[in-house]
Amino acid sequence: MNIKPPLQAVIIPVTPLQQNCTLIWCTKTMRGAFTDPGGDLPRLKAVAAQHGVTIEKLLVTHGHIDHCGLTGVLAQDLGVPIEGPHPDDKFWIDMNPAQGAQYGVPGATAFTPDRWLFDGDQVTVGELVFDVYHCPGHTPGHVVFHHAPSNLAIVGDVLFQGSIGRTDFPRGNFQDLVTSITGKLWPLGDDTAFVPGHGPMSSFGQERRSNAYVADSVLG
Repeated sequence: MNIKPPLQAVIIPVTPLQQNCTLIWCTKTMRGAFTDPGGDLPRLKAVAAQHGVTIEKLLVTHGHIDHCGLTGVLAQDLGVPIEGPHPDDKFWIDMNPAQGAQYGVPGATAFTPDRWLFDGDQVTVGELVFDVYHCPGHTPGHVVFHHAPSNLAIVGDVLFQGSIGRTDFPRGNFQDLVTSITGKLWPLGDDTAFVPGHGPMSSFGQERRSNAYVADSVLG
């Protein structure tokens, strides 16, 4: 008997910065969400249609242009709400129009999420429930989405395979980022796989063993 897992996900790199937008959906209801739909909207809609997924909301990890430049446009187009990030990233979202020209995301707009997210919140996608963790450092309002039953986290630009998010942007902070990773992500378990904002997937255990910035051996 072929039993489907409760959650399925497809990674769709978007924008010239090859940012990992993820289509996540509840296999029981076939209702889903895009996380960080920053651009290339026709492609995103085509992938949802291909998998038979009805988009019910958009989830945003943080306010950088490649992650949310066209989120407002897509929300209006689909008639769905936006949830996230944390309100400390409002200043980044407000800069979307100016940043769009700079980074090759034409038509980027500012928007106000229907729901700002805070540490300890939960978001639903179909019948799936994701825990929200506020993980500042790369940006002050960055959030991470974790689906505990699937051992899967969507971490945006907090952590990458072999690296961590940049902290040289306005209101970035290296120590905050390290604290977010070690204090919020590592306790979720070594076997938790994660989708980063760019590049290939990894697991928290692999990064604790080998990440050049936050491996246990590096941080002592």
